[in-house]
Amino acid sequence: MKQVFGVFGNPIGHSLSPAMHNAAFSALGMDCIYHAFRVKPEKLEKAILGAEAMGFGGLNLTVPLKEEALKLDFIKPDPLAKRIGAINTVVFGKTGEIQGYNTDGLGARQALMNAAVEIEGSRVVIAGAGGAARAVAFQLAAAGADITVINRTEERAFELAKEISAETLPGKINGAGLSGLKELLQDADILINTTTLGMHPNTDTTIATAEELHSSLTVFDIVYNPLETRLLREAKVAGAKTVSGVLMLVYQGAEAFKLWTGIEPPIELMKKTVLEALQA
Repeated sequence: MKQVFGVFGNPIGHSLSPAMHNAAFSALGMDCIYHAFRVKPEKLEKAILGAEAMGFGGLNLTVPLKEEALKLDFIKPDPLAKRIGAINTVVFGKTGEIQGYNTDGLGARQALMNAAVEIEGSRVVIAGAGGAARAVAFQLAAAGADITVINRTEERAFELAKEISAETLPGKINGAGLSGLKELLQDADILINTTTLGMHPNTDTTIATAEELHSSLTVFDIVYNPLETRLLREAKVAGAKTVSGVLMLVYQGAEAFKLWTGIEPPIELMKKTVLEALQA
């Protein structure tokens, strides 16, 4: 009988995690299968406990469930997930303990490093203040970047900045609203979109246009479906360097795979599978 893994989210139809993980399981000859499940926030507790009861091997959590998972007292978060304030990976322990981790920030950091983008000392603007933004801001601040979090609801940006600033990290972090974005970006080295703007099927939306960007900027969109979001197209028009969300998807997924199985997954195959699915 196959061991089942899955991703919970709402919406979830766009997810390519099943294709990516199933390719890895198949290549390694593992009798496992990975599915996507639509789960609303108010049903998250029952869904996770149900998955445990049915013998699932582990879960990923995506929008809008990452912060909600941390509120569930039956999940034991590791120190990093607790400090970030969000969980994207759930591991069902053999002792009956359910553990929570966050691999998003590690994935984002690895994606930037893989694209030869310098993090230490960089001025980074992060759009969004949800679970992914928390993870990315924490990891990049830990790597020595100076960060400004911008969000439509300005209070959430300030709240996130305050929480992460309370940690002993090399980088500094501030909050801001969306007003004055162009001026803010003129002094920035990296722009990271952690919002759902531009995600399929709403592919015409973007956090910034070419006139707000500049050629010395690196633009990283963690949205990976479509492969080239409007933000990345606008960045190319501005002459900026672009980093695809596919890289973060693959690297955070690889970290989750190792937590579930203790096995190093075939990262290049995972990346190839995602790219082929997006180009199909």
